[in-house]
Amino acid sequence: MKKISTPNAPAAIGPYSQAYISSGLLFTSGQIALDPATGAVVGSTIEEQTEQVMKNLGALLSAAGSSYGQTVKTTCFLADMGDFNAFNEIYGRYFTEKPARSCVAVKTLPKNVLCEVELIAEV
Repeated sequence: MKKISTPNAPAAIGPYSQAYISSGLLFTSGQIALDPATGAVVGSTIEEQTEQVMKNLGALLSAAGSSYGQTVKTTCFLADMGDFNAFNEIYGRYFTEKPARSCVAVKTLPKNVLCEVELIAEV
């Protein structure tokens, strides 16, 4: 196993790592809309927050030598399923290869953000 850590994605805010590579696969922790430099939540709309989540995932993919196109599975968490269509519009711009996905609504996310996404990608 190899730990992936980059200053271009938010530092862990608990007892976990940003990501790991194991058996040729990258496993990321869930990414929320945090600015990696400040740790502050970016944006107040689902569109703004989804864009930041995608940037954070992109930084982890890059640090691991992978890409959005090598993603095989995502798990998406939404604070409000009413944001599903707006979330999908941004998500679809990044995951053009359409990896397998689960998307669920949850009661509350860390820092009261609107979405969180984790992924598994080939390296």
